Amino acid sequence: MKILITNDDGINAEGLWALVNELKEVGSVTVVAPDREQSGVATSISLHHPIRLTRIHEKIAGIDTYTVEGTPADSVIMAIKIIMKDGIDLVVSGINQGPNCGYDVFLSGTVGAALQGFFYGIPSIAVSMSAFDDPRFETGAIVARELARYVKGKGIKGKMLLNVNVPNLPLGEIRGIDVTRMGEKVYSAGIDTGHDGRHDYYWILHRAKDVELGSGTDTWALKHKRISITPLRFSRSEYNTEFVHEMVPVIAGRLLKKKFHTKVKED
Repeated sequence: MKILITNDDGINAEGLWALVNELKEVGSVTVVAPDREQSGVATSISLHHPIRLTRIHEKIAGIDTYTVEGTPADSVIMAIKIIMKDGIDLVVSGINQGPNCGYDVFLSGTVGAALQGFFYGIPSIAVSMSAFDDPRFETGAIVARELARYVKGKGIKGKMLLNVNVPNLPLGEIRGIDVTRMGEKVYSAGIDTGHDGRHDYYWILHRAKDVELGSGTDTWALKHKRISITPLRFSRSEYNTEFVHEMVPVIAGRLLKKKFHTKVKED
């Protein structure tokens, strides 16, 4: 199994390498990631300037590693078109430091990278931890490993896009896994102003508050110490999500030694 790993936090991010360390047990891993942090760039592609691609020294033995002077989406496109032209079986993006729930999905570079894999017909997974401070990346990495093993074992091909959010807890304290839908948020951007000696400048501060909803949403699952798996698609015909409902009890059994989950009916 050929696995592409990328992120939006940059090549040196701890979450990226926690992911590599687990997924190298599932297949042949190649890392192609931005050379610096690219949080919040969503699906942005560099169309107005050239992209520089650099092969760098392996941080983990046997893992081909490249940096891209560009966005997460650029990284996936470069992997597909230049580095891994013989094919990619799975794209995994993350592990993001902080959750990507609700409408934040549309802003997330982590999800934006996975979305490029989806556009090219490759099963793709975005993985995020629910905390900005002291994230337990090892928990998220183990969850990602088991998802990758399921994709490999079932021979899943073609379009698939899963947004996975993991509670910031030891694995043994997680209470379950839910198949979810996106929650809602209320946005209120703040702006800080300053002066650099010559010009005024403005710094946009991203602020959002979760809307309280009942069970079935990604934000509800995290609040109740449960892993959220949200199948993302843009029309009912793009791919069948029933396999996700079949997958969750299997993954829960492997990770949590439990067989329960919440099955959410799609609107």
